[in-house]
Amino acid sequence: MSAQREIIRDGMFVELTYQVTDAKSGHVLTRVEFPLGYVHGHNEILAPSVHRQLEGRCAGDVIEVPIDGGQIFGVRDESLVFTDRLDNVPEEYRKVGTSILMENDRGQTRSFLVTHLDDETLTVDGNNPLCGRDVVFRLEIVSVREATDDETRAGQAIAPGADVDPSRLRPV
Repeated sequence: MSAQREIIRDGMFVELTYQVTDAKSGHVLTRVEFPLGYVHGHNEILAPSVHRQLEGRCAGDVIEVPIDGGQIFGVRDESLVFTDRLDNVPEEYRKVGTSILMENDRGQTRSFLVTHLDDETLTVDGNNPLCGRDVVFRLEIVSVREATDDETRAGQAIAPGADVDPSRLRPV
């Protein structure tokens, strides 16, 4: 009799890797190669539609989930794209792909990505890079096991010997 494989359901600790590919071009937009761990049903780290597709899966399974980025991240907002003269931008931000955290006059923060750079100007975009795109999440499930009580409270992996302060954990 073979051992029963654990399936993904609420309260299970799951480790997975994934990549996100543009459905039209086939280009890989982002990739997570080091296993990402979370407690299913307690720490939803990806889009809800992706988590639904993970239900009932086992370690070793590979799934592909098409996602409408516009549905998750909204339509592209051109008012979140800004171009400024290069001499107004600090040196450390002058590289395409750099993420810059900005704050508005009401204290709200938003991450902007440097999307264009030339000899005179730099452009940043506050839209999520996946908004308005059709993408495919390809997920490989590395492991599935019962979460420990500490992992369930934290919603993620707890390193062995870690000093867990329950007052800093979010309620579940």
